[in-house]
Amino acid sequence: MRMVYLIAILLLLFGCIGEITPLKELNDNPGDYLGKEVIIRGAVKDSLKLGQLSGYTLTDGNVSIKVSSKSLPEEGKEITVTGIWTRDTIFGYYLLEKSE
Repeated sequence: MRMVYLIAILLLLFGCIGEITPLKELNDNPGDYLGKEVIIRGAVKDSLKLGQLSGYTLTDGNVSIKVSSKSLPEEGKEITVTGIWTRDTIFGYYLLEKSE
């Protein structure tokens, strides 16, 4: 019986974890995700902080996505980020990272 409870708990936990959206999918169909929460994964590069603006690029080696974030992770580190897919006239499409 304990095994049934353990399996049920694991299914609930993993069922609550969202699906990672491939960077290529966001890049190829950006309008489909506009205003929606997405989860992406990739390696950090090109971190930048200018006054109140900060962010970095997340890449899978082929496609790069801009991320606006209050914190700047270590360059080269593989991370998973959750945020709202956004667009503005200056930066175009980018992910606005959710604060922890």
